[in-house]
Amino acid sequence: MPVDVDFEHALGVTDAGATVHTQGDAERVWDLASVSKPLAALGVLIAVERGLVGLDEPAGPEGATVRHLLAHTAGYAFDGESTVAAPGTRRIYSNTGFEVLAAHVEQSTGYEYEDWMEQTVVQGLSLRDVEVTGSPAAGYRGSIRDLLAVGRELLEPTLISRELWREASAVQFPGLAGILPGYGRQKPNDWGLGFEIRDGKDPHWTGAGAAPETFGHFGQSGSFLWVDPTRSLAAAFLGAEPFGSRHVEIWPGLSDEILARFGDSAR
Repeated sequence: MPVDVDFEHALGVTDAGATVHTQGDAERVWDLASVSKPLAALGVLIAVERGLVGLDEPAGPEGATVRHLLAHTAGYAFDGESTVAAPGTRRIYSNTGFEVLAAHVEQSTGYEYEDWMEQTVVQGLSLRDVEVTGSPAAGYRGSIRDLLAVGRELLEPTLISRELWREASAVQFPGLAGILPGYGRQKPNDWGLGFEIRDGKDPHWTGAGAAPETFGHFGQSGSFLWVDPTRSLAAAFLGAEPFGSRHVEIWPGLSDEILARFGDSAR
């Protein structure tokens, strides 16, 4: 890619059928940080698909539901169990919400969340490198090749229904403003069910050319996974440098280069 990334990293691009590009070591395992959340969300959605969990059943603080937790609107602060808003009134990015989600799924399914993830997501997608131990909010580790497999699932779902996939990738609780970590206040700050939605956010880590329907996540380890359903294309990035100003500078251009090179052929 023409965009200069001046630190060790791995990059991959896939369409719905197969990987179309990698650079760096596609099998190396890196910290995913908050890119753990889309994987953990997929585990929750599988429980919903199987009728073990309901999106609108109570979970978390009083008045909140599984849907609120997935969409960062349950009212929790970023970390800790304190609530700072009523459910559904503010978009507050929260690691705590995903910890509570995992505990709720454990109670509903009878499985430890690590075991649930291993049996449903890891085995379901034949992932080879991902480690689903630690916090479902930010504790997983994985490789580019496994993130691309997740990307393909989020382009053409096999573990959940198309109907649930459409709901998960659509805006939940429209119009809510909030802070997008690293990029400041966004109004609106749109999210789906465990995935951030590009929409019209500016600035944004996915670049100017990304479709509004693009969804995904980035992490403080310097990681990202985005999915553009309009182009049937997904991309993942993992690197040695923690997220900072250099990523804010290079990621948008890198994503735009990916779209320019692979986007038209993937339509």
